[in-house]
Amino acid sequence: MMDTQVDRELLEKIADLIGKPVGAFNIRKDCGCDGRVSTEHIKIDDRTDGHAGIDIRILDGTKGETCHIPVIITKSGVEETVYNDFYIGEDCDVEIVAGCGIHNCGVQNSQHDGIHTFHVGKNARVRYIERHYGEGDGNGENIMNPTTVVELGEGSYMEMETTQIKGVDSTIRTTRATLGPDATLIIHEKVMTHGKQHAKSDFTVDLNGAGCHTNVISRSVARGQSHQVFMARINGNAPCYGHSECDAIIMDQGVVSAIPEVTANCLDAQLVHEAAIGKIAGEQLTKLMTLGLTEKEAEEQIVNGFLK
Repeated sequence: MMDTQVDRELLEKIADLIGKPVGAFNIRKDCGCDGRVSTEHIKIDDRTDGHAGIDIRILDGTKGETCHIPVIITKSGVEETVYNDFYIGEDCDVEIVAGCGIHNCGVQNSQHDGIHTFHVGKNARVRYIERHYGEGDGNGENIMNPTTVVELGEGSYMEMETTQIKGVDSTIRTTRATLGPDATLIIHEKVMTHGKQHAKSDFTVDLNGAGCHTNVISRSVARGQSHQVFMARINGNAPCYGHSECDAIIMDQGVVSAIPEVTANCLDAQLVHEAAIGKIAGEQLTKLMTLGLTEKEAEEQIVNGFLK
């Protein structure tokens, strides 16, 4: 586990891991398990249905624990689809840290498609963090296509923080969520693309339970000749509140498309969508440049603050 400098650097970038994780963890490397620990309250087991991946079961009432499940790929030509299912008991309060890092110095593409399904019990709270990162000096592409399926039970709460740091040539992020009564889903997405990269985010949230709530927020920066698509569908099927927001900065020849959609199938559904796309304002650059920054330094500071 963490045998090489590349391993250690990837794990630090995607999961803030320095040394062996504390608590339950499963580290996947190049299509295999590179280390696993279960705890008294969090059990991690191989799937038994023939698919690659794991089942994570968190017992009722588990609080204050973190589970790390990062994936790293260090070889060119690796392609995998992995299924991870999370069964989170009632009255839990836990954090789950995932993510994928690819180091590709070859000529073949490396690809990880991760399908994560969350079954969140009554009155449970979950914070889910997922970061994607790619690097390498070869001609092979780094491809990641994450799918997240969320089923929130009565009174449960889930916050998702998804970040595409850099170096991902192509990604399609698909998120499907179903909310029960008084459940809450908060999604914060941050995406950076450059060169000729392509990123698509496709969110669908079904607000089925009375009193449920969602807030889907995306912030992105498209540089070079990269292209991004943001799609958010919120279906209000009960007395509920839903909000989606896309804020994007375009630079160079970057292109961003925002396609929000809200559907009220209930008289007492309150749904809002917002989208704003544009370049960095000239006055922002001028203000920072009067403080001694170059134009490039000023741009970087604005972008970093926007994606923070």
